[in-house]
Amino acid sequence: MTKKDYLQDIHHIKSMMDKSSQFISLSGLSGILAGCYALIGAAYAKHLSDQHTYQYITLESATFKGILATAVVVLLLSLLTGWILSSRKAKKAGEVLWNATSKRLLINFLIPLVTGGLVIILMLKNGHYGLVVPFALLFYGLACVNASKFTFRHVRYLGITEIILGLFAVEYSGYGLYFWVLGFGICHILYGAIMYYKYDRK
Repeated sequence: MTKKDYLQDIHHIKSMMDKSSQFISLSGLSGILAGCYALIGAAYAKHLSDQHTYQYITLESATFKGILATAVVVLLLSLLTGWILSSRKAKKAGEVLWNATSKRLLINFLIPLVTGGLVIILMLKNGHYGLVVPFALLFYGLACVNASKFTFRHVRYLGITEIILGLFAVEYSGYGLYFWVLGFGICHILYGAIMYYKYDRK
């Protein structure tokens, strides 16, 4: 066996180890669709806000409940789409979607995300509405960075981008809806498109 053969074997072994430690069935198309859902949801939330007749939107108002319901629907649609498309991608590749790597990915993603959700609930309870979007972006970004070591590195870049946007949103808290559109809408579409053209079309 020549030196070239040894190097090829080492490269093959390294490739197999990388695949076993990374969740590669994550669908880029699901990211694109999640971004589209976020844009539609933001447009509807803006419509509800414009229709609000009072100066402030309170927790008890129908407007806030409508916006909250819209956010929940967007989240559920995004999760369902991600699960369906990733399952389809895994099946085409002859892989199992739910395995040890995907479990680690989910756990590492959920820890910051659930923590952020609880913080946001407490903020709403105490009337701190202006920082809801910034904290949503920050904790979502941290969740992406935390989970990125178990999947494509682009998820890490997405997380860092969301964190940066979250910090800007803290400074400019009056423009929360626009940061929501940029972070959860446009960034998802952009990074989803990159992942789709780089990995899904192979």
